[in-house]
Amino acid sequence: MTQPAYQADGRSVTREAFYAIACDPQRSVVVEACAGAGKTWMLVSRILRALLEGAQPQEILAITFTRKAAGEMRARLAEWLREFAAPEFTDEQRAHELVMRGVPTAQARLLAPKLAHLYESLLVGGRSVEIRTFHAWFSQLLRAAPLDLLAELGLASGMTLMEDLEDHRAAVFRRFHTAVLADEALRADHTALVQQRGRDQVRVWLDAALNKRVELELADEAGVLESSVPAPACEGHPTLVLQGAIWRTSLRELAIALALGGAKAQEAATGLVMALAMNDSLAIYKEVRDSLFTKAGTPRKLGQVPHLAATQDEIEAIASQVQQHDAHLEHLRLVRLSRVLLRELTAYKRSRGLADMADLERCALALLRDATLSGWVQERLDTRIRHVLIDEFQDTSPLQWHALLSWLSAYAGAGGGQSGGRPPGVFIVGDPKQSIYRFRRAEPRVFAAAREFVSDGLGGAWLACDHTRRNAPEVLHAVNKVFAAAQRLGEYDDYREHTTELGETAGAGLSALPAVLRAEKESRNAAASLEWRDSLTTPRHEPEALLREQEARWVAQAIHELLRSGQARAGEVFVLCRKRASLRLAAQALQNLHVPFAAAEDFSLMDAPEVRDLVAVLDVLASPSHRLSLSHALRSPVFGASDDDLVALAHAAADSGDWWAALMQTTYSPALQRAARLLGAWRDAAQQLPPHDLLDLIVSEGQYRERMVAVVPPERRLAALDAVDALLSQALMLDGARYATPYNFVRALKRRAIKVAAPVQADAVQLLTVHGAKGLEAKVVFVMDAQPEASKPDTATLLVDWPVEADRPTRCAFIYSEARCPPSLQTLLDREKTARQREELNGLYVAMTRAKERLVFSRTEPYLKAASWWQRVENLVRPWEPAAAHAAETAVSEQAIVLHALPAWAAPPASPKAEREPDSEASRLGQAVHRTLEWASAAASPGVDLDTLASAAALEFDAPPAEVVRVAGAIWRSPACRPFFTGPGLRWAGNEVPVADAGELLRIDRLVQLEQGGESAWWVLDYKLALRPEAEAGYRDQMLRYRRAVAALQPGEPVRCALINGHGNVIEIT
Repeated sequence: MTQPAYQADGRSVTREAFYAIACDPQRSVVVEACAGAGKTWMLVSRILRALLEGAQPQEILAITFTRKAAGEMRARLAEWLREFAAPEFTDEQRAHELVMRGVPTAQARLLAPKLAHLYESLLVGGRSVEIRTFHAWFSQLLRAAPLDLLAELGLASGMTLMEDLEDHRAAVFRRFHTAVLADEALRADHTALVQQRGRDQVRVWLDAALNKRVELELADEAGVLESSVPAPACEGHPTLVLQGAIWRTSLRELAIALALGGAKAQEAATGLVMALAMNDSLAIYKEVRDSLFTKAGTPRKLGQVPHLAATQDEIEAIASQVQQHDAHLEHLRLVRLSRVLLRELTAYKRSRGLADMADLERCALALLRDATLSGWVQERLDTRIRHVLIDEFQDTSPLQWHALLSWLSAYAGAGGGQSGGRPPGVFIVGDPKQSIYRFRRAEPRVFAAAREFVSDGLGGAWLACDHTRRNAPEVLHAVNKVFAAAQRLGEYDDYREHTTELGETAGAGLSALPAVLRAEKESRNAAASLEWRDSLTTPRHEPEALLREQEARWVAQAIHELLRSGQARAGEVFVLCRKRASLRLAAQALQNLHVPFAAAEDFSLMDAPEVRDLVAVLDVLASPSHRLSLSHALRSPVFGASDDDLVALAHAAADSGDWWAALMQTTYSPALQRAARLLGAWRDAAQQLPPHDLLDLIVSEGQYRERMVAVVPPERRLAALDAVDALLSQALMLDGARYATPYNFVRALKRRAIKVAAPVQADAVQLLTVHGAKGLEAKVVFVMDAQPEASKPDTATLLVDWPVEADRPTRCAFIYSEARCPPSLQTLLDREKTARQREELNGLYVAMTRAKERLVFSRTEPYLKAASWWQRVENLVRPWEPAAAHAAETAVSEQAIVLHALPAWAAPPASPKAEREPDSEASRLGQAVHRTLEWASAAASPGVDLDTLASAAALEFDAPPAEVVRVAGAIWRSPACRPFFTGPGLRWAGNEVPVADAGELLRIDRLVQLEQGGESAWWVLDYKLALRPEAEAGYRDQMLRYRRAVAALQPGEPVRCALINGHGNVIEIT
């Protein structure tokens, strides 16, 4: 297990040969590398060599999946460049670094001086390597998309990226329900589904449609969506056959035969007789099935009766057809509802100028695949990009792969393929064993497709590295055992034994904490007996929660022992789990032991108690009558009032019910007096200050930081301070700081699911989900909940069949129950379950390979045992041995927190400045008319109340209302201008449209695409209220420049420009 394991095109090679191929920027390569093999090191080394060989930074495009990963790549590249440029770094050392990266020794000596000056040359050049996420690159492509394509995709120009649909989901569903209620057929579909499956299950289906909207839309465009769940191969309802003479005779004879049997057989005979007396085929089927089958669906044992088994087989066949028939109708209903839902989502986004990640992907795919546009896009990419590097490729979705393939396939074949140009150097690195993001559309099969394309299409190499620099031999031995066993059982494939050159480490390996055992059945029943409790003072303790809390306590105690014994520092310990619920319990248990911990993944801002305290204060200032917020604010560290204070306040307000007024008048305690003084002053300040400045005032005058760190446990102080800073930051960043009042800001915080990045705490135990731990490592790793409860079959599922070689899904099927899957989808469901099982094993691989030395499992005994991670490692672990206390005990001690404060700043006297001259009356009139027309055209209604809009605009710009009404009305009602605002020929329109020309940002008053006489043209319009604005040479030059800029964006399409004067005349500029 100590020999390196490197392969090139299926052949074993030396380490030097491997890196000579992998890091050569002139070769296209796909690298499959195990955990800890240094995938990012290889990618950044290749960037370094490309720069050293003369590539310009902007010619290198590196793509990954998260901003964090992109930031790490940039940081590592910058770190290397600074290190190699340092004077103390010798040319011999530089040559050694290049040899490590596959450069021949002689060439490395020649390149060493150039490497020393590479950092300087990059700084002088001022350009940086393009290291982006997939979506950032797609967004860059979208900015070059023509307006026609955006309109086709339902997108607005100048859109804002919507990173999380959750904030908008409720509004989209309101639009959807309105549309459903307005259409009788849709209402019938929705009602039928709700009555049959329940409102919650229908919502699960519709949420799945939103989450997989790209797949649904592509399948619908291909015409395969409706047929994804076909009708059964029979005419009419499958049960109609039971009304035929043959079936009635058969059932009659069977009933007679059963009547001669025992009690159960006679009961079945009675049911068959009742069925024969019915006229409805579906009722007949249900009665016959109930008579011959159990509720579980298994054939009843009714004795040796002639033709019984054959009849049961035939009924089962009919049941299968009924299941297919019902699934077909259900699927069609959901298809119709999903189309409306996605249509309303598109309309919602367009009305607000929004685009989501799926829009970026679809737009990029359309740009790179469209026969007309792809040539132009590829030409731009050819001139800019010479090296393409993609990290973590196993997380790529089929859509992302086909977008890349549409670009790179042009180079496939001899001589650069269809492009005729030299293909860029392609570097793809990943590990299918670490593919755990199927819920984000990741498809590990894409990796194999990319390997085949690079090898066959680009003449590249396939490399494999199964040599890790991370895991101790004791841990790696267990990894090899677990996955070799899974491969022997046919549950895993393509696993190769991993190797390492690390030496054995004392104490390294796998261990297990004692299992949390369930009580015997009798004890459980006794514990479940109902006892009265005071719900105001005694929390409810569910038996299952108690077991999980016990497991968390044992994990926390084990970590505490490690830290006290000096065997590990807090920052060297990870706690991993598949679900966040267990991590929350671990956090509480660690806090009880005063062990510092950090949730290293993004967290919900409103989950932080410190944020809720400050929001309660803001809520009180915005709504003084809100008693709950007032009581929360008073009990928070801002004021530190006691329960007795609140009781006294409640008594004082007993008659009026106005707690705020009572607080302003009370003199009961120093805490309430201080609260009254500060809240009164802040209430006045809230009338003038924006939310951020008001919050800053509250935190400063209320001494919130100082008072808060005095009451929170030492291990939470840094996290608490970071939460306060995060709220202050959101006051400036949330929706561009558009909220001008505390009321609107508080409503936005409560309405939105705001996620913020967790602060980095390197000296704390890291609590991570398995997904969040990917790419990280720690000396000691605890894996919680290693033996979870058996999962139930999913309901309300949306199955997607997207073969890797296909450019769109071949099936998208709504099914209610995976336990009763329609026959036509059984094969697809089996593949889906196999993929889930593989991903479950991939999760175990990721969890195990995070541990450098020690891997500790904990578990709670489940009710029903099922396949679990614990069963796979059970024979490889040793019992946990409590760590012996170190001579010099290093228990976590409370450290003082020092809050640094700047000295009070006194501003020097301000020197008088010349006041800005106010706008002229003509300028204010022009601005008001412009704003009126902007509002009126946005309303898109010929019957718009122009006078009201004009009056509002006149008030905004202090312009004469009557003149604004007159001029705006002349333009709006002008027959010459009317086609530019409303009418059937208006294909696209926008106000204040930004365009770039020669590096300068320009804004066009109004840009429209107008179709007249069967011909379409773009019109650039500008409002100039003078009688003859065309006489001004500056205006003419400005309009011609606008026209050139639009023509560059819409190549091949006619572009015209015109001035509109104050009388409503359209004056074309040629």
